[in-house]
Amino acid sequence: MQNQFQLIQPSILLLLLSGLLPTFAQTINPLPEKHQQPDTTIVLEKVTIEGFRLSSHLRTFPGNLSVLAGKDFMLSDGTNLATTLNTLPGINMQSGTYATNRIVIRGMGSRTPYNTNRIRSYLNDIPITTSDGISAPEEIDAQNLGRIEVIRGPSSALYGSGLGGSVNLFTPEKLKNEGNFSLNYGSFSTLKTNISGTLNTANTHLWGSLSHLQSDGYRENNEFRRTSFLTTAKWKQSKWTLKSTLLLTDSEAEIPSSLGKTKFENEPQAAAANWAAIEGHKKNQKAMAGLSFTNFLSSTLTQQLSLHGKWSDNYEKRPFNNLSDQTLSAGIRGKLSHYRRVTDWVLGIDWITEQYKWKLDQDNILLNENRETRNQFSAFAILNYRLTTRLSLSVAGTLNHIRYRLTDMYAANGDQSGRRNFPVIVSPRLGLNYIVGEHLSFYASAGHGFSMPSPEETLLPAGDVNPDIKPEQGMQYETGTRLNLFGNAVEAEVSVYWIELNNLLVTKRITEDIFTGMNAGKTRHQGLKLMLHNRIVEYRIPGNLNPLSLTPFS
Repeated sequence: MQNQFQLIQPSILLLLLSGLLPTFAQTINPLPEKHQQPDTTIVLEKVTIEGFRLSSHLRTFPGNLSVLAGKDFMLSDGTNLATTLNTLPGINMQSGTYATNRIVIRGMGSRTPYNTNRIRSYLNDIPITTSDGISAPEEIDAQNLGRIEVIRGPSSALYGSGLGGSVNLFTPEKLKNEGNFSLNYGSFSTLKTNISGTLNTANTHLWGSLSHLQSDGYRENNEFRRTSFLTTAKWKQSKWTLKSTLLLTDSEAEIPSSLGKTKFENEPQAAAANWAAIEGHKKNQKAMAGLSFTNFLSSTLTQQLSLHGKWSDNYEKRPFNNLSDQTLSAGIRGKLSHYRRVTDWVLGIDWITEQYKWKLDQDNILLNENRETRNQFSAFAILNYRLTTRLSLSVAGTLNHIRYRLTDMYAANGDQSGRRNFPVIVSPRLGLNYIVGEHLSFYASAGHGFSMPSPEETLLPAGDVNPDIKPEQGMQYETGTRLNLFGNAVEAEVSVYWIELNNLLVTKRITEDIFTGMNAGKTRHQGLKLMLHNRIVEYRIPGNLNPLSLTPFS
């Protein structure tokens, strides 16, 4: 309770300001289009995106990207992102409990049992994904989002090089002072509250939100509680802009775990007996912050410097042992952007260092304690060239270098410390987009992506560093078309893709609590995507056809 109070303290000033505002309602009508900012809203004629790391329009994007905003968020109760994301073809978000979720894009991430992997996620361009590839975008309250961009497949220099693609979250930017309050109550004593406020002056924009979600859950040993505070600020001058984002989260979730087939068919609400007996649960406290400074060097040249950091403290009580782990990371991103009528380009670097500490104990007896330090460096370049008014070319690439250092802090089983430097990985991308007319465009792209092994996968069962484990790598080839009809009231998109993956990373379970990683051959993912969105009666029809072939390792 004390930690929860400390988490709420920073929001007191925001709430007092919100209480003084004249508007206090559950929903706010949007401003007329002429007053809206094109980089934060969806309008019928153009959808502005950040998929290039250069603001652009959806119909000129040479790849497969979907945008959710506005009324798209009204399809769910706001307790989970699954309902919203699952309206998009090729994306499947599975939710076992509020604390156990998995996002799969075109089959990527399906081999990770309890979380999201192979997919990168960002909040206001701050990496949510940890250095081992784990993402948890569902921890952010859906009511605190103004837009979601989903890029399918290896996105190369666009947003890292996640094999499955990326999920990019953006907080809302509202132009008038307002306050909002919502209260929802549902089955299984589910209670959700959210209070937010916006304060604007001539050169300053402040927004913040405090939200709380709790539920008893459908199953035994399934109670959940999460309190989060998210705030953004923006200061604008004629030659520069400064943006900041801060997210604080405190959550606690009981773990019902999985059931056997017979038990599930006869008593689906039951928890696994061993987890229920000890009241298994996990507690998480997280903080994430980012600061971005943009300097307008000229009318065509922009420089941006971003600093970001994350911290988390987690504890999980399990039948076989207890896990305590802490993560601390920091990163810096520099980007130089040049905009011209025919060409624009971006040059940049990313550097992230992360320290992950974990220990296992049982009956107050220490079993294991380690610290792993990961350093990632990447340099990226993007060139967009408009060959004609209708045909545009995008060329991009990233150089990636990753190294690990494991420090064994438990002397009882000998020193198992070690290092691992991975070779430099080059991730190229090529895209073409052709605008046939006002309502029709075609695109084609090819891109490379990779996924790094998790901490469990980098270690052998005895705890030593695995010298043979390799990153999972793949290429995606795709072509598609976008169609707008009846004054943009009906949107359609059709695409086909082919993905070749090598050095598959597979987690092998040695015992109930010991995992290791191995490279297991290759797979081929082929699919057809169909999306039809009608704004007349507001329905969206997603569709997928995804055959899959497997080649076992030898």
